[in-house]
Amino acid sequence: MTTTTLAVLVPLLPFLGSVAGLLIGRTAPGLVRPLAVLPTLAAAVLAVWVAARQGGGKAIDAATQLTPTGSVPIDLALHIDGFAALVAVLVGVVATCVQIYSTGYLREDPRYPSYAALVSLFTSAMLLVVYSGDLMVLLVGWEIMGICSYFLVGHYWETPEARAASLKAFLVTKLGDVPFLIGLFALAADAGTFRITGVLGAVASGGLDHPTLIALLLLAGVAGKSAQFPLHTWLPDAMAGPTPVSALIHAATMVAAGIYFTARLLPVFAASAAAMTVLAVMAAVTMVGSALAALAQDDIKRVLAYSTIGQLGYMAGALAVGDRGAAVFHLLSHAAFKALLFLAAGAVIHAAGTNSLTAMSRMSGLAKRIPDAYWTMTVALLALAAIPPFAGFFSKEAVLVAAEHTALGDRTVAPAGAGWTVLVAGLLTALLTAAYALRLWLRTFRGRGAQAPDHGRQPLAMTTVLWVLAIPSLGFGLTVTYLDDWFDGHALTPTVTTAVVGTGLAVAGAAVTYAVWRTLAARTPVAAPAPHVAHPDADAGLVESEALRLPHPAEDPADPGRALLGPLHGPAGDGFHLDAVYRTAFVRPVLAAASLVRFLDREVVDTYVRAAGDSAKGLGWLVRRAQTGNVQTYLSALLAGSVVLVIAAVALANAAAGA
Repeated sequence: MTTTTLAVLVPLLPFLGSVAGLLIGRTAPGLVRPLAVLPTLAAAVLAVWVAARQGGGKAIDAATQLTPTGSVPIDLALHIDGFAALVAVLVGVVATCVQIYSTGYLREDPRYPSYAALVSLFTSAMLLVVYSGDLMVLLVGWEIMGICSYFLVGHYWETPEARAASLKAFLVTKLGDVPFLIGLFALAADAGTFRITGVLGAVASGGLDHPTLIALLLLAGVAGKSAQFPLHTWLPDAMAGPTPVSALIHAATMVAAGIYFTARLLPVFAASAAAMTVLAVMAAVTMVGSALAALAQDDIKRVLAYSTIGQLGYMAGALAVGDRGAAVFHLLSHAAFKALLFLAAGAVIHAAGTNSLTAMSRMSGLAKRIPDAYWTMTVALLALAAIPPFAGFFSKEAVLVAAEHTALGDRTVAPAGAGWTVLVAGLLTALLTAAYALRLWLRTFRGRGAQAPDHGRQPLAMTTVLWVLAIPSLGFGLTVTYLDDWFDGHALTPTVTTAVVGTGLAVAGAAVTYAVWRTLAARTPVAAPAPHVAHPDADAGLVESEALRLPHPAEDPADPGRALLGPLHGPAGDGFHLDAVYRTAFVRPVLAAASLVRFLDREVVDTYVRAAGDSAKGLGWLVRRAQTGNVQTYLSALLAGSVVLVIAAVALANAAAGA
């Protein structure tokens, strides 16, 4: 079987599994789990096979014309280079882990068949984005992911939070997709093709007439999809969906799509120094702002959501200094430990007995009750904090090294100012990341809240996946010396300067956080344990937790984040009020305009419509009154009409004679 055929099967198998799951999931429930897991697992195996054949060497290209357009052709094309091969493996592995994990996490959910089918479709769409060699075909996968995220985030549609979050995610990402689509058409118009190889060839030959405009339009779509400032506000709210969905979106699919797209077309962005500067500033604001917001959150999933935004900022920063190898390396590393973090958080939520979001202030005694989640989450948090030798250290250092080279003028792909912006923001974010990572660990596993009742052991499918993902979270970074051929041929190894400074700042952030926590914990009494109430479904899946007697999260005296942030705690906890700004600047004017249109429609347009109807109705009433059925009345009316006509005729004749 040729490599091209294998590559075609990689996105096709999850798609077929999704269709089959939607068609027969309700009628054959015994086939739901095999249809969810096996096609995705097979796609992951084939993706590994394709990567082995590609080997980081020459890109694999194949194409057939999809449809004649009369102008710019659209091709069903494959373009598989080292980046695409590795990212496809990542998507397949994480999606398989999510599907296996979900069989335990959602085992009693009545909507599991549709959920599993949508996850498979989500996976297929991302794989289409990864392997596509044509921008229009890539756009198909790009938009399918948006639809899937809408349905998956709104899985618990009975709750207003889930409905609002799914709608917000859809609208905010579409806000970026509109200029993104315009940018794609402008790019194709300048390059004369939608083929990625043709576009890159046009850039190399100086064939783009409007590089800055095109790059900025495309960046709007990237900001929406990859949750970069200012279009990042949908991602924290998307935590209202099931936790495995959060792992999939945050690690391997939707948010990774924007970074991957930018890496694939980086020469287009690098053709404009202004666009690279905008990308650097956007990445810097995203990194620092999201890290501050993560330090103020009480919900464990919202902490991880803001963490994802910040790590995506690192990737965007690497792209802003022209190093797509460092960006994709961090994308791969981050996907492993962030998927592990979310799935471990799902185990925490499962142990707490709730399918809603979980406040860290309500946690106590979880380290002994869920040791698998405890140890694997510890590994993932160390990787997130970039502590050597965990995976996040090597990939984050690759980003800082790239920024350092650009700042010092060793690389001229981007302006030196962009390099300094990314470097300073990256180092500050390293300090903040270690602080909120340790805060999450302390409050989750060493918390002093009221202990939730024990709802039974974790399903084997869940704990197995956690340990599988712990392996790359710990060891993937150690493969950095073997990945040069896959990442443009240049080394991604750390340098002494950035390693010492970055790690030192991380250790300092963790040390200060721990010292503050110890001081606050010594002053705070332990909350009374919640009464244990046996639940008949304790071993059957997720159940609602009993009410816990504890202080409001905003008043939790043992939270080190409040002491560290000081007056910034309130604004940071609310995402720096960006949603309020959007409500004032966009939502309220739109609602006011809608109210005006409704008023005009009801009071003006409807008035004319009603008047026309009432006139016809009144005329009909008059005609109906005249139809009495009495012949004498008709003859009288005829005689009267004749008399009127005679009088009128005489009057006209006299008037004519007088004239």
